Amino acid sequence: MSVPQSLALEPGIDNKQFWGMDFHNPVFPFSAGLIVLFIIYALTDPTQASAQMVAARTWAIEHFDWLFMFAGNAFVLFCIALILLPVGKVRLGGANARPEYSTVSWFAMLFAAGMGIGLMFWSVAEPVAYYTDWYGTPLNTPARTPEGASAAMGATMFHWGLHPWAIYAVVAVAIGFFTFNLGLPLSLRAAFFPLLGYKVRGWVGHLIDIIAVLATIFGLATSLGLGATQAASGLHFLTGADNTLELQITIIIVVTGITLFSVWRGIDGGVKLLSNINLALATTLMVFVAFAGGIVTYVSNLGTTASDYAAHLFQLSNWIGRDDTSWFHGWTVFYWAWWISWSPFVGIFIARVSKGRTVREMVTAVLIVPTIVTLLWMTAFGGNALAQSIGGVGELANGIGDVSLSLFQMLANLPMSAVTSTLAITLVLVFFVTSADSGALVIDCITAGGKVDAPRGQKVFWACLVGIIAAILLSAGGQNALNALQAGAVATGLPFTVVLLVMMVGLYKALHQAHHV
Repeated sequence: MSVPQSLALEPGIDNKQFWGMDFHNPVFPFSAGLIVLFIIYALTDPTQASAQMVAARTWAIEHFDWLFMFAGNAFVLFCIALILLPVGKVRLGGANARPEYSTVSWFAMLFAAGMGIGLMFWSVAEPVAYYTDWYGTPLNTPARTPEGASAAMGATMFHWGLHPWAIYAVVAVAIGFFTFNLGLPLSLRAAFFPLLGYKVRGWVGHLIDIIAVLATIFGLATSLGLGATQAASGLHFLTGADNTLELQITIIIVVTGITLFSVWRGIDGGVKLLSNINLALATTLMVFVAFAGGIVTYVSNLGTTASDYAAHLFQLSNWIGRDDTSWFHGWTVFYWAWWISWSPFVGIFIARVSKGRTVREMVTAVLIVPTIVTLLWMTAFGGNALAQSIGGVGELANGIGDVSLSLFQMLANLPMSAVTSTLAITLVLVFFVTSADSGALVIDCITAGGKVDAPRGQKVFWACLVGIIAAILLSAGGQNALNALQAGAVATGLPFTVVLLVMMVGLYKALHQAHHV
C-alpha cells in the first residue's frame, strides 16, 4: 500500500529554521506557549489549581468510566486480532525492511519507556494496599483474608498486564505503519490520514499533535517531580539523609544532566545503552528477591499469581453494576486514563525503534512479553510484600504508610538490604533517565513536523524543559502543583480515548488494504 505523492505529507512542511532548531509551525510555539501558561496558572495558586484540575479529572473518571473501560477492553481484543489475523504479516517499512536493533535491545527500550519506573514502587505497594484496605478493596473482597490476597494480586496484575500494553501497542502499530509504510510524518496526526485526509495538514492535525506534546510533557514532568520525592525518601530510609526540597531538586538536576548526555549521544549511545543496563540491573534485582524469598515458594507463587489474574480478569474488566465504585474509579479508571494520556509518547517511541518488525511480531512483543515479565516481577516483589504483610513481618504488616518507602520496607526484611536498596535507587534513577530521553525524542519528532532525526539541540531543549518544569513546580508549588500537573495529564486521557478508538478503525482499514495489495 502506498500513498500518492500528491497526498503524502512531507515532514516539516511548515517548519521554521533558526538557532540550529527546526520548529514546526504552529505546533512548537503553541505547545510551548500553553506549557508556560499552565505553569503560571499552577504557581499562582497551587492549592486552587490542584483542586480545579483534580475536579476535572474526577469529572472525567466518574462520568466516562464506561468509555475508559470499553476502550481498554477493545484495545486488548484488537491487539489479539492483529496477532491472529493475516494482517499481522504486514512489515513496518515494507517487505524488505529489517530491524535496526537487536531483539533484546528493542525489548529493553520499549519496556523502560513504558512503565518500568512504576513497577519499581507499585509492585510492592499495590497488592499490600488492596489486601489491607488502604483505599478500598477490589470487588469489595474482605480485607486481610485469603480471598483478599487473591484479589489483591489479581487486581495488581490487571492494572499492569494486558490492558495498558494494548493501549501502547495500538498507537505504536498505527504510527509505525503510517510513518514507515506510507511515508507520513512520525507524529500522532499521521495515523488519522485515512480518515481525515488533507485535514491532518491543517488545524485538526495541529491540535492532535499539540495535545500529544502537552500530555507527554505533563506526564514526564509529573513523574520526574514525584519520582524525585520518592527517590529522596529512599535515600532517607537507606542513609538517614534529610528528605529536603534541596535533595529533591538535586535529584532532578542529576537526572536531567544524565538525560542531556544520553540525548546528545542519540538512540544507540544513549537510551539503548541505558535501557540495556536497566534490563540487566532489573533482572539481577528480581532474581535476588525471588531467591531471597524462597525459590520453591516463588515458582509455586507464579502459578498462583497467573491464576489470580485469570480468575479476576473478566470481573475487573466489567464496569456494569460494580459495587466497589470508589476503588474502581480511584484505581482502575484512573490507571486507564493515565496509560491513555501517556500513549502518544510511549507509542511513538516504540514505533520509532520498531521499523523492520512485522505487526504480529511487534504486537506480541508489546502485549504478551511485557505481561509475562510483569507476572515474573509481581510474583517476586508483590508476592514477598504480601507474604510479609500476611505474616506480620516488618512495616508492611501495618499496611501502606508512605508509598515511596514500601519497596525499601520490603527489601529491609531480606538479606543484603543495603545493597539491594542501593540497587533499587539506581534503577529508579536510570528508569527516569530512559523515560525522559525517549520522551524528549518523541516531543522533538512531533514539534519538528514528524522528522525522524531532528536536530540534537532541539532534543536537549525539551529534555531541559521537563527538568525545569518539575523543579519549578516542586520548589514553588510543592505537592499541590505536581498534583495539578498530574491531574491535568490524566484529564487529557478522555479526549485521547476517543482519538485512539477512531485511530483503531483507520488502522485496521489501512492494514487490511496493505495485506491485499
